[in-house]
Amino acid sequence: MERTVHLQVDEAGTRLDRYLARQLPDLSRAQLQRLIRTGWVSVNGRPAKPSALVTPGVWVRVRIPAAPARIPEPEPIVLDIVYEDDDLVVINKPAGLVVHPGAGRTSGTLVNALLAHYPDLAAGDQERPGIVHRLDRDTSGLLVIARNEQALYDLQQQFKTRRVDKTYLALVQGRPPAAQGIIEAPLGRDPKHRQRMAVLSDGRPARTRYQMLAELGEYCLLSVRPETGRTHQIRVHLAWLGVPVVGDRIYGRRANRLGLTRQFLHAWRLAFERPGGRGRLELQAPLPQDLQQVLQQLGFVDVDVE
Repeated sequence: MERTVHLQVDEAGTRLDRYLARQLPDLSRAQLQRLIRTGWVSVNGRPAKPSALVTPGVWVRVRIPAAPARIPEPEPIVLDIVYEDDDLVVINKPAGLVVHPGAGRTSGTLVNALLAHYPDLAAGDQERPGIVHRLDRDTSGLLVIARNEQALYDLQQQFKTRRVDKTYLALVQGRPPAAQGIIEAPLGRDPKHRQRMAVLSDGRPARTRYQMLAELGEYCLLSVRPETGRTHQIRVHLAWLGVPVVGDRIYGRRANRLGLTRQFLHAWRLAFERPGGRGRLELQAPLPQDLQQVLQQLGFVDVDVE
């Protein structure tokens, strides 16, 4: 669906394309420049160039056309199915698997695999059928998918009202200020690096609980429970606390990745109510082999994470 955004400029001497890039972080600067050049942007009702300087008080109108729908194709990708019934399926997602098609990726995703396993999957929109929540590409672990519209609505409401318990395992470098605690810091798009998130005073509220399970040298193994569902929340919050996730190439430290090709973050436990009030479901996914090897390499031998 096409949408229209109206903005009143409150800064001086700024190029139109740079101003819009800050105001509309979900669009790239190249996308915004194309919109400006093709007449989808006006300044005080008139077309303008990307390089035009905007001044305080002027009104900028941006029309954003609807993106053409990408209907994913079924692909025979192996899935580790932890639980399934007529309403939902829970999979143990491997690191490296993208959840749904998006910019630059039209195949090889979890959605493509789901359509092959469940040809009648039709919950939600055509681009992301059944998707209730997401995991980052390089985060492994439990993910629930709805198989019909009623289940999708029910599960979405549980996530919205924070009735879903999600527990992750994270190996971090450094020691948090306390053995357990709450990180409460608002998150938003990093104004300097638009592919990243950051703690910002005007960001969206975000809250994460953590508890130390084990400590050895400069590393700690934490169980982490995000109470909100912001993009990259756990990774940004832990880095902001001074204990970045090991192997995180965006928010972590470049040294001491311990041979990992991805971040040490695993969606370990998941608990929620079955749609239709059919009781609570509690599931657990063991650590993948690559993460187990890192713990063994460091000497974490008495940690029960099975």
